Amino acid sequence: MVESLWRFLLRRLLECILVLILITGCGRNTAPPTSSPAPAPQARDGNGGPVTYPKFGDADPHPWQGRAPSSYAIHGIDVARYQTDIDWRVAKSAGVSFAYIKATEGGDFLDPMYKTHWRGAKRAGIRYGAYHYYYFCRPAEDQARWFIKNVPRDSNALPPVLDMEWNHTSPTCQLRPSGETVRREAERFLDILQAHYGKRPMIYTTVDFFADTGIGRLRNTEFWLRSVAGHPRQVYPGAFWTFWQYSGTGLVPGISGKVDLNVFRAGPDIWARWGR
Repeated sequence: MVESLWRFLLRRLLECILVLILITGCGRNTAPPTSSPAPAPQARDGNGGPVTYPKFGDADPHPWQGRAPSSYAIHGIDVARYQTDIDWRVAKSAGVSFAYIKATEGGDFLDPMYKTHWRGAKRAGIRYGAYHYYYFCRPAEDQARWFIKNVPRDSNALPPVLDMEWNHTSPTCQLRPSGETVRREAERFLDILQAHYGKRPMIYTTVDFFADTGIGRLRNTEFWLRSVAGHPRQVYPGAFWTFWQYSGTGLVPGISGKVDLNVFRAGPDIWARWGR
């Protein structure tokens, strides 16, 4: 009888504990939330702006096979006098993380929109840099000095870029030097700019120029490759690239008309340190 009494008391104790748990639980909202949870904070780029994976419009889109540009985190543009109306803050909020701006060409041409674009990107907090379009009828030293004369030292700027490509429509210079000459001239230009700015410039080039000149053999040089009809892995077999220009007909909020679109090879963490 004593044992039965203990069993009875134990059962009642367990029942009380269960009731207490249920009562306590009812005092809290244990039902699933009726709204979606707040999104996780976005990663931040080197300027504190959000890093996104934007899918910009394109006036002449390419049906990508393999890894598409939209799978890269860091996107940017390159601009010149052809882009006359840019709302840089809108462009940034749409996913533009960087802008390369044409500054000079040859030994005597300054892009008329260079200073405006430079100031606009800088004020909007977009990472910015300048590029020089190479002219094959002028010595590398002259062109390097012209760039230095017009592009100030700026520790926050991206490394300079040397744009080397064949210009079949030039009214004044259609010279096509040998690969050996091209590589020698490029090295000279890069060395002069590196000594002045403290950063090794990058080379932008195209498929035919890359194949014709062997420019990819240059050591200690990063490349920005144009490839609008295929991933660089397919178009430049074995080449290592840092930037990929994947469209020349992009449509970006804040920019009137078409614009070149580019991606950075690596992710946000590396981007935050690259070019510093």
